[in-house]
Amino acid sequence: MSEKNYLSIYAKSFNWAGFFLPKQTYKKCSTLYNFCRVADNIADDPNPLDVKKNKFIEFKDNFNKKNFKNPVIENMWKLIDEFNIPLKVVHDLLDGINSDIKNNIKLNTKKELLIYSYRVAGTVGLMMAKILKVKKKSSLKSAIDLGIAMQLTNISRDVIEDLNNDRSYINQRFEDIKSTIELSEKFYENSFYSIREIPISFRFSILIARRVYRKIGHKILKKQNIENYKKSGKIYVTNFEKITETFLAILDLFQLLLIRKDDTDIQHDHFLINEEINLDERI
Repeated sequence: MSEKNYLSIYAKSFNWAGFFLPKQTYKKCSTLYNFCRVADNIADDPNPLDVKKNKFIEFKDNFNKKNFKNPVIENMWKLIDEFNIPLKVVHDLLDGINSDIKNNIKLNTKKELLIYSYRVAGTVGLMMAKILKVKKKSSLKSAIDLGIAMQLTNISRDVIEDLNNDRSYINQRFEDIKSTIELSEKFYENSFYSIREIPISFRFSILIARRVYRKIGHKILKKQNIENYKKSGKIYVTNFEKITETFLAILDLFQLLLIRKDDTDIQHDHFLINEEINLDERI
């Protein structure tokens, strides 16, 4: 049983950025994404709730018991062992996905939104940073920030689609969508200077992914009101825009080389998350 490349199927923006990674590193990032996608698909599949719950319990149990008959689980454990990925981080991810296996989902506070975004995406940013050989603690916090920023972008883009699936992460008002994108901007900013701590052969790819995903939020803001937002359908970055953002990422690369700013001075917006989850234990 061979492992699919879900990255090329579901995550075209990330796959574009992954083109600029060394082949073996891309393969490891794809392995991580496969694990996340297989788990997430259980929550997203149109099965009855009890079926999804049972399938997710089985998947999590197989992971914990290292059931290597499933290549997705086997390859994830290889990553965990090779890059010393904390199990608490993997379990945070699974907790986040599990929270989506409900008939109705409604987040009511910024704290709930940030904790959810950390669990389903900040964890992925942290694990990806481990694969990219980031060691510095403050830089690993910034990797969490980039994951959270991208998830806030996702949530802002998918409000109508999520509501059709009885999921309400933010309200269906353009003011709330705008404020969520503005919140994401703080996390994108906090992620930037730490990218210098990524080995140079991997750095450009992350700068591209950051720019392309951030572009989605900028395009949403141009809709200006909920009526235009609804008419737009799913907002995405075109191939031409991806090429443009790739060239702009070259400027980011030079900026990182020329500007000496210590990322230990970054004030990470982790206070609300740390009320429930100790991020220092994860790093």
